[in-house]
This record gives sequence, C-alpha cells and structure tokens, in this order.
Amino acid sequence: MRRSDINMAELKQKYEKEAIKGMQEKFGYKNKMAVPKIVKVVINTGFGRMVSDKTKDEQKRLYDYVSENMALLSGQKPVLTRARKSISSFKLREGNIIGAKVTLRGKKMYDFLEKLINIVLPRSRDFKGISPKTVDKNGNMNIGIKEHIIFPEISPEKAPIILGLEITIVTNAKDKEKGLELFKLLDFPIKKS
Repeated sequence: MRRSDINMAELKQKYEKEAIKGMQEKFGYKNKMAVPKIVKVVINTGFGRMVSDKTKDEQKRLYDYVSENMALLSGQKPVLTRARKSISSFKLREGNIIGAKVTLRGKKMYDFLEKLINIVLPRSRDFKGISPKTVDKNGNMNIGIKEHIIFPEISPEKAPIILGLEITIVTNAKDKEKGLELFKLLDFPIKKS
C-alpha cells in the first residue's frame, strides 16, 4: 500500500465508520446510502485584474505561473476560465482568460481534504476555525484563502504573485444543518457557534 493510499483511507474510513453512524443516529436515515457525502471539491482562483494591462508575453507567463501553482497544490492540471461577456469598466473582453479552476473527485479529493484539514488551515495566519456561516443552504462549504502560499508545496520565496483561492466542498446534503453535521463528524475545524 502506498503512503498516499493510507491518507485517503483515513478520511474515507472516518466517513464510513463514524460519520454514517452519527448521521443515521441524528437524522434517522434508515439506509446508509441515503446519508450525505462529499461529492467533489472545486478550487478556483481569479486573476482578471492582473492581466488586463499586461502584454501577451507577460499574460502567458502569468497563466503558466497560475497553472503550475494550481497543479502543485491540487495534484491535477487546472482549466483556464474565460470571461463570458465584456465589461468596459474592468477592461475585460469576452473570451479573455480571467481565472483557473480544478475539480477534484475520488482519491485526489480525499488527499486534498486531508491536507487541507490537517496541514493547510492550521498553518494559516490567525486561524481560529471555520465559521459555520461558510456552509450554504444546500450543505456545501465555501472557504476563502487569501494567500496560496500557505500550501506546503508552494515556496513563498519563489512566489512573485500571491493568489487568493476559493475552495468549494460540494456535498449531496439537502440543507445546511445536515451539511454542517457531516463536516463536524469528519473533523473539519468548525468554530463553536
């Protein structure tokens, strides 16, 4: 068994052994297949303002830098996102590349979540826990990270640009209460409200 398989097994085992049982007790699910679970993780960053006044070569270097960093921290190559419509006040034209996103599922998703919970969030400055307000009415969690250099794969000395990230953890929970309980049972560092 490889080392990365052990990490995935820990979070997945925690879900299968503790979270399913806890959710069934609290919400009365009769079938364990009906218990909500984490479906995917989407990591997103936007850099539209940074590229608006740059030359083609500078833009290409920025796209490469963002792609490399997103690939390092997620373990998967990102997709560059384009502007859907032109907005003159932002110097934005339809079709311009303005961001990058990665969608993780399965093993990579569990590996990323394990790293996020145990290494990245405790490492961030002034971290006191995730607010329960980050869970929306559909049971999905949205975490904003101001500096991508808190990930251990990114060297702060070699980072000319600091990127902000949005991490969305998508569940198939039907409401906020069930989603929040699922995250608590999976040991996400959620603040007491």
